[in-house]
Amino acid sequence: MHDNISRAAWRKASYCNGATACVEVAPLADGNVAIRDSKQDDGPVLVFTPEEWAAFVAGVRDNEFDLATLGANA
Repeated sequence: MHDNISRAAWRKASYCNGATACVEVAPLADGNVAIRDSKQDDGPVLVFTPEEWAAFVAGVRDNEFDLATLGANA
């Protein structure tokens, strides 16, 4: 586990808008990006390299994860 996760500055997703089922993201000191479930502060954390994070964000922007699109490609 990354030592700097305990010092991470977590932010909720902007689409959360007060909902309870949200994700939080935190940039880490080593350049990686961490994600966790906002309901579980001490729960599991996913850590991505800058390249993995950039690919994920690009996929979100390109609607690669749109459920309608995923169903059409199944």
